[in-house]
Amino acid sequence: MIVGTAGHVDHGKTALIHSLTGISTDRLSEEQARGLTIEAGYAYPEMSDDFELGFIDVPGHEKFIHNMLSGVAGIDTMLLVVAADDGVMPQTREHMQILRLLGIDRGVVALTKCDLVEPPRILEVHEEIQALLAGSPLEASQIFEVSSRTGEGIAALKDELWKRAQASDAEVAQGNFRMAVDRAFTKTGSGLVVTGTVVAGEISVGDSVRLFPSNHDARVRGLRRQGRVAEHARQGDRLALNLAGPGIDREMVQRGDWVVAQALPTPSLTRVDIALELLDDAPPLSHWSGVHLHLGASHVTGRIALLEGQQLLPGQRMLAQMILESPLHACLGDRVIVRDHGAQHTIGGAIVLDGTPPRRGQRSTSRLQWLESCRQAVMGSSAGMSLDEPLRMALKLRSDGPDVYGLARNFNRTPASLAREFEALGAWVISAGQEMRAFSPEALESLRVRILEVVTENHEREPAMLGTERERLRRQVMPGLPSALFRQIVQPLMTTGMLKQHGPFLSLPEHQAALSDEDEALWQQIQPHLAATPFDPPRVRDLVGLTTIDEARVRQVLTSAARLGRVYHVRRDHFFLAQCVFDMADMIQQLETAQGAAHVASFRDRLGIGRKLAVMILEFFDRIGYTRRVRDDHVVRRADMWH
Repeated sequence: MIVGTAGHVDHGKTALIHSLTGISTDRLSEEQARGLTIEAGYAYPEMSDDFELGFIDVPGHEKFIHNMLSGVAGIDTMLLVVAADDGVMPQTREHMQILRLLGIDRGVVALTKCDLVEPPRILEVHEEIQALLAGSPLEASQIFEVSSRTGEGIAALKDELWKRAQASDAEVAQGNFRMAVDRAFTKTGSGLVVTGTVVAGEISVGDSVRLFPSNHDARVRGLRRQGRVAEHARQGDRLALNLAGPGIDREMVQRGDWVVAQALPTPSLTRVDIALELLDDAPPLSHWSGVHLHLGASHVTGRIALLEGQQLLPGQRMLAQMILESPLHACLGDRVIVRDHGAQHTIGGAIVLDGTPPRRGQRSTSRLQWLESCRQAVMGSSAGMSLDEPLRMALKLRSDGPDVYGLARNFNRTPASLAREFEALGAWVISAGQEMRAFSPEALESLRVRILEVVTENHEREPAMLGTERERLRRQVMPGLPSALFRQIVQPLMTTGMLKQHGPFLSLPEHQAALSDEDEALWQQIQPHLAATPFDPPRVRDLVGLTTIDEARVRQVLTSAARLGRVYHVRRDHFFLAQCVFDMADMIQQLETAQGAAHVASFRDRLGIGRKLAVMILEFFDRIGYTRRVRDDHVVRRADMWH
């Protein structure tokens, strides 16, 4: 259990931690000289092997609120400290508000400096504290009257905290490892050390991690968990990591950075959808207001775009979007503290919902429904977050199938584990390379019905066409779906005989495309000349002389033959037989296998043609998407295009 202090400056938080643990959390010489906590301090008393307890002592002065925020980011139990002489003060209230906004709902109250006041004053402060806690999770908390100077009440408070630590259950470790860095330094003989609280997942010595925002990879050389050498740590632990790797040094890590598992992508997020809550005593917040934002140990500035209105009133909630001036790392459920544009007052808090919002339709009904389902998942996550409702909503709202990889990053899950969660809901998951989509049975059936409708419509418009080229069909039916995934959706239609394949073309099984009798007769005259020199066939004007057919009719017949898949229009007035094109595509694959790419010279030599024509043919393959040009070479993009 990690306990964090909260309270006004000079209310005795540091002295109280020292009385409880025998450890001074003021490590800076300036802190010791001034008697004022500036940076968060840490204390890990000696415990039994049965349970663990750690303390985070945060600064109480309003000038160091950013340091306070970075310190409390990882606590799970608050120790609210109120001095008997001062009573409840401004930072007492602000710290309480911050901890509530961070979702911390467990804690105890210590009424300090009781030796300095008379009993009536103690009763007055009791009433102030009870009024402060009214309506909060700590409303029924016992108030411990203590004095760090005389030792009064310390034993009772210590006994309560130790009992709570012993009874607390370890957090359920979910997702990939994530740790918000609140301190980084170098240690002689060890190198770079970063400290923070494990927000998610687990980590072991020897694991590989990634630093954000530098995106450098590193290896965990050693770790200390709750101040003690260990081999393993998990969600909720206070952790120090000794990192090593090529180029890893102190300059590339700052407070506010993150250390995450290599498996978790870390895009630089500059727009993040949130569930925003304004405090009761905050001023109204207008759309596009400038704010300061604190997430983990990071502090960035930005603006708030309201998604459900133009103004948010005190005490109200609304879906919104953070537009950030500096990139941030965030996942679903992360808590954000919002302060005004002058960084003088805490005005509210937020829960991260989605780090990759769409550019369009941000306020659409379906989009807001999706965000609300994410918010509900977070709010009901006391025993581990259930993603069932967001996944169901994604399946319902995304007819083209939710992007499993994108959702996995936002939810901090592995794509494989998220795919299993989709499948448990009855979804069909398809993948190819780094693309993975999930479809509900209803969406999949609707998609396949639409595919058959489009093929039928194309037959009616173009009866002479052999069918619809697969890539064209994808663009007509669902342009946002990657080609490799569309192929998997179409495949069952071909397996069951509902569609028939002719090379890259798809048709209904009963469709019979054909040339007219007259055009067929002319084709029979033209075809032998194309076959005679397949890699350098005669062009339209040459065929006129070879067949005595009118030039316009030659062009018309060849165009109709191209619709049937008999020839391909490689360049202006230059048609190649389909089998020849297939053979040239195979040659390109063979050249790539042998030498890494298809070079113009080697392709020219294989075909026995001139360089100019070889360049034209390779450009044709680039144009239709079979290959792509890399400098002067050509590499295969879609090896299965012709099958």
